[in-house]
Amino acid sequence: ISLTEVKVTILVQMLSAAGTGYRFNIKRSRVGEKLVMRKHDPIVNRHVLFFEKKKIRSI
Repeated sequence: ISLTEVKVTILVQMLSAAGTGYRFNIKRSRVGEKLVMRKHDPIVNRHVLFFEKKKIRSI
């Protein structure tokens, strides 16, 4: 792998807006905006918003 090679996707951590602390990891494009998505939170057993919390690593 070259040092000048740029990774296209990154792995980010998504955090539940319900305040349960439930989180999961997902891949997204490096050039895109931060993710906000609606997904099931098993702790409250409802669909809630998930916000991108932090970048984990480049893929």
